[in-house]
Amino acid sequence: VQLQASGGGLVQAGSSLRLSCAASGRTFSTYNMGWFRQARGKEREFVGGITWSGTSAYYPDLMKGRFTISRDNAKNTVYLQMNSLKPEDTAVYYCAAGRAGMITTSSRAYDFWGQGTLVTVSS
Repeated sequence: VQLQASGGGLVQAGSSLRLSCAASGRTFSTYNMGWFRQARGKEREFVGGITWSGTSAYYPDLMKGRFTISRDNAKNTVYLQMNSLKPEDTAVYYCAAGRAGMITTSSRAYDFWGQGTLVTVSS
């Protein structure tokens, strides 16, 4: 599976942004999908994940209520809707594909990665 993330940019605090991750390959619908982010000088951080069917999603407490992940298997695309953005959300955001099953927060469980898209939130 090849992944291409897009939708990043420069926004003001309080704004919303939707990231997309387009996948190539017929097996996209068999993978759980995750979003991660990495701010400069910090470790990669799990933002949220969604099961292969799209019926279940998981978010860390820090993202609950602000971030929503969805997917359209017919379009081979997963989305990350981010609302009420804060300057501390500034990071490169990555999508990743992992094996079906329980959603995991560990980056090591994801086999395929997109190239990342930069989100910058100004105060």
